[in-house]
Amino acid sequence: MSENAPGAVIAISSHVVRGAVGNRAAVFALETLGHPVWALPTIVLPWHPGHGRSTRLTFPEADFDHAIDDLIRAPWLGEVKAVLSGYFGNAAQARSVARLVSALRERNPDFLYVCDPVMGDLGGLYVPEATAEAIRDHLIPLASLATPNRYELAWMAGAPLESNTAIMEAALALGPARMLVTSAVPMMAGGTGNLYLTGRHALLAEHRVIENPPNGLGDLLSAVFLSRLLSGMEEERALQLATASVYEILARTAKRGGDELTLASDASSLSTPMAMVQMRRLVHPAQKLKR
Repeated sequence: MSENAPGAVIAISSHVVRGAVGNRAAVFALETLGHPVWALPTIVLPWHPGHGRSTRLTFPEADFDHAIDDLIRAPWLGEVKAVLSGYFGNAAQARSVARLVSALRERNPDFLYVCDPVMGDLGGLYVPEATAEAIRDHLIPLASLATPNRYELAWMAGAPLESNTAIMEAALALGPARMLVTSAVPMMAGGTGNLYLTGRHALLAEHRVIENPPNGLGDLLSAVFLSRLLSGMEEERALQLATASVYEILARTAKRGGDELTLASDASSLSTPMAMVQMRRLVHPAQKLKR
């Protein structure tokens, strides 16, 4: 692979036969934006369970772990610049991926690991508590960037997060150097926001709410934001474009009445989104401490 080629990404999440969630969303976005992708499914489903009965195809824990061993020993591992993890079928898979991330970071300290801790939403956890704990305890500490929704961050922090100040304080306490929290508290009426926090910056990207959205928005946002960061784009611009891409695809899907994100029809929204996103700079918790 040439020096200027986009870095390969290992994408580890669920796979659905029909739909645009999990790796079906992440892999499409990453490849559309020019990245070679090594896609490893954690489970396989006919479609998202929210659509109805969906038989869960799983892998024995030992087999998944052996596949991770194969990746660690792969002669092409130098191609990989990032790992993106999402939904896990069990706690053992999270521990196996932690081994992969550690091996890659040992080879390349600049390697980027994005952990999307897919574990729950407003209705509560939708993975076993042991799986959520494994993500929190084994993967979040290794993450270059974590991308939880507000509920997931609240569960990991063990506290309700009713304000953006509380979200930022929880994000700082949890540990990753960078965190992108979806479903943050909006400042615009009828809006929703993505809150991005680093050691120096606190940014809020907002757009209007679209009711009853299809699943897969978090998977898509994590993949697009990762791609923008890998390209070397400045973080505020990366957040703006990634948020615009996801919002634009959501709006177009809603206009068509789609029950799944219409990624194939709207691939141009990934590379050149036109949607308007309101960007705000928030007061960073560290700035308050200095006062």
